[in-house]
Amino acid sequence: MARLTRLPPLPRVPRPPGPRLSSALLGATALELFVLAGRLAVYPFGLAPERGGTAPAEAGPPATTDPPAPATTVPSAAPPVVLLHGFIDNRSAFVVLRRTLARHGRRPESLNYSPLTRDVRTAAGLLGRHVEEICARTGHSRVDIVGHSLGGLIARYYVQRLGGDRRVRTLVTLGTPHGGTAVAPGAGVHPIVRQMRGGSSVIEELRGPAPGCRTRFVSFWSELDQVMVPVGTACVDHPDLDAVNVRVTGIGHLALPVHPTVAAAVREALEAPEAGEDDATATGTTSAA
Repeated sequence: MARLTRLPPLPRVPRPPGPRLSSALLGATALELFVLAGRLAVYPFGLAPERGGTAPAEAGPPATTDPPAPATTVPSAAPPVVLLHGFIDNRSAFVVLRRTLARHGRRPESLNYSPLTRDVRTAAGLLGRHVEEICARTGHSRVDIVGHSLGGLIARYYVQRLGGDRRVRTLVTLGTPHGGTAVAPGAGVHPIVRQMRGGSSVIEELRGPAPGCRTRFVSFWSELDQVMVPVGTACVDHPDLDAVNVRVTGIGHLALPVHPTVAAAVREALEAPEAGEDDATATGTTSAA
């Protein structure tokens, strides 16, 4: 059983009225449709790479990263936060989270990877180059990452399999199929989506040993996430990883990166003390519900 670090008390996600799961599911589905409409409206504004960011990924093997150039700015106290979107999405998915982090002095930066990317490993290599560029530009030796869905899986692969734990202080995932999901849409068509299914080569690689991993993991999972089947697949369960799983109620998959209460909880997770700064530990799952 992995050692799970207890987070400070997190804000509660409001429950829909009524005790029945069917009522909760109906409310969450209505919210998902509302969020989807909003995401479609802002999607065009997130197609272009962020100013100063990295261009979308092209298919091909990850390149070797050169050592960072000397920093051009004096680093602030808190490390930068890299935001990594899910499948067939872009940086517009994080409009709420960006504002929440920026209001509290963080420096969020988004990375768009192409929907034509066919392999988690390729996208993880791109993420690694992007992180090196941020570290060189800002003077920070480490960053935090927040990944939604597939974005969280890409970030975990970078941390766990490509040595990214030396650069990533905290990885927060939102509805990420850590154990593989049984209902990945279009699984028989897109290779990278097949890699999100249980038993894929990527999922099996992530089950392998990860001794000495220096990154702290915080995974937000929702009991009404209909993309994660079973819902527990969005939890990090690995004996070598310092991880805490935060249960969210009342919302579905698409709402995770845009719900204001979840955004506040993510900010608090990023501000939690690193290992060694807080002696309080627990084995189990905390809750934002």
